[in-house]
Amino acid sequence: MSKWRTREDFWVDTINYILLAVVTIMMVYPFYYILIVSFNVGSDTAAGGGMYFYPRQFTLENYVYFLKEPKWVDAFFVSVLRTIIGTIVSVLFTCLVAYGLAQPGLMFRRTYFSIFVVAMYVSGGLIAYYVILRSIGLINKFGVYIIPSMLSLFFLMIAVSFFREIPPELGESARMDGAGELKIFISLILPLSLPLLATMGLFLGSGQWNAWLDSAYFVQSQKLRTLSFRMIEVMNQASFRPSDAATASYSSGTAVTQFSVQVTAMIISIVPMMAVYPFLQKYFVQGMMLGSVKG
Repeated sequence: MSKWRTREDFWVDTINYILLAVVTIMMVYPFYYILIVSFNVGSDTAAGGGMYFYPRQFTLENYVYFLKEPKWVDAFFVSVLRTIIGTIVSVLFTCLVAYGLAQPGLMFRRTYFSIFVVAMYVSGGLIAYYVILRSIGLINKFGVYIIPSMLSLFFLMIAVSFFREIPPELGESARMDGAGELKIFISLILPLSLPLLATMGLFLGSGQWNAWLDSAYFVQSQKLRTLSFRMIEVMNQASFRPSDAATASYSSGTAVTQFSVQVTAMIISIVPMMAVYPFLQKYFVQGMMLGSVKG
């Protein structure tokens, strides 16, 4: 095939490769820059100039400070805990509801679907949401991160389509052997739904990890703040006093600044998602394709 390539093909490919390289650099370099900043002395970074490819004054002080500061450590563990528990609960509960809706013999099935569709597109607003959370005692509680997100309406629709593709004969044979619906769901349906579960887990887990609005509006306890909220907090502090916040150290005798701790928190918040994604990647495309086609 190569001998039939024309000069125009060569130039088109060359331009495409150049554009691809430029886009790649534009996408990757900001992440690389905050990585080298996190390993650089904070006061030196605030001085500015000349640091593009490697730390100018290498140090681990930013990470040491992060791990020693109680509010950052608490925020990290709260984010980890809410991500693990929230993702597992949301995936299982959403799949359980979707499995019921996928059954053709379910009474009032169309009514349930109508309610879920309306709820997905229409919201009562922040005030009404706050009043409901307060009435059930979730304000300033860890459960405010878990219970409201138990049912994902978007993935509910995808899961219903996915479960419809599973041959009904499998469930019927299990029922003939004496298995109940819950046993069929746990022992038969979930093992067949690994692509769907992995896709839901990736998206819902990422949403839990990056969420900060619920921590800002519905939580007052400093020990329940999330890592994302702490980063937003630092950015807001820097925006109010940019000339001081960018250069001021957290305490005397240390070169750690608000900005250096912020980028360190960014790196630490990115690492878990990067570590999990390779294990779920093989299920990702398959799960999205299967879940988007009705059977």
